[in-house]
Amino acid sequence: MPPDSMWTIGELAGQAGVTVKTVRFYSDRGLLPEAARSTGGHRRYGPEALDRLRTIRSLRALDLPVPQVARILDQEDALEDVVAGQLQELGSRLAALRWREAALQLLQDCTPEERADRLRLIGAVSAPPSTAALARFWRRWLPPRLPARLVSAILDQAVPQPPAEPVPAQVLTFARLHAFVSAPCLGDDRGQPTAHRPDKGYRPAVLYDGLREAYALASPELRAQRPPQDGEALDCFVSAYARSRGTRDTPAFRHHLSRMLAADPRIDHYWKLTAELTGPSQPTPGAAHDWLLAALDTQLAHPAGRQGPHH
Repeated sequence: MPPDSMWTIGELAGQAGVTVKTVRFYSDRGLLPEAARSTGGHRRYGPEALDRLRTIRSLRALDLPVPQVARILDQEDALEDVVAGQLQELGSRLAALRWREAALQLLQDCTPEERADRLRLIGAVSAPPSTAALARFWRRWLPPRLPARLVSAILDQAVPQPPAEPVPAQVLTFARLHAFVSAPCLGDDRGQPTAHRPDKGYRPAVLYDGLREAYALASPELRAQRPPQDGEALDCFVSAYARSRGTRDTPAFRHHLSRMLAADPRIDHYWKLTAELTGPSQPTPGAAHDWLLAALDTQLAHPAGRQGPHH
């Protein structure tokens, strides 16, 4: 290209409507290569530099950092990946802002007597909130050596996701849930159900696979607000415990199971708070468990109406 068809740094800046400082900034970082140097050592740019500079400005207007802009300019197929990454980051930032807004409203709307306690609760939760503490609680509470795929499935059901657009009451509920699972008393001395103890002869993986099926069968009953009753869900529930013990589902076993479950430690507060977050359309495993246990007790109290494979 003849020297007289090239632009000085000032001419390129004028064509693009930016300052000389801006052109020099991008040139120094390798985003805007110069075409040549004058005999005096001054930078010269060809017309293609104008298109490249306009592309740089468009990308920077989207708040893309300089390294990402450089990647897009160097790799033709990088734009899609960069945009996807930026959208994910922006979504996280928006979620954090929504959470902070709801948390501030929570503090604004409460009484002075409530403010210190609420500030302590929400101050312990990140924005956007993380469910890591809830997952750690379940990993400690579940029996050891469960298959990884089963632990993952249980966590999916037991750990509620924070709402994307929370109202102040949901911020408070999640903060209380976070405080509950983080409490020291729920550490090593948390108390385990009988079925979690290997010395009692249970096979936990068999039990939890069966319980997940039973809870799924009970969920439509809960959504329909039907009273606890005999049926496939209850039979599946009892069968899970029986199979995990290598025994049969008999009337005697059902009586034993009812007494054992009545004496087991409970985490009702966890399930109450979880239900407040998820709403009635998503029955919690805790609610399903209570419904099935109530169905079992109802059946035992009225044995004439009993149905199922144990006959």
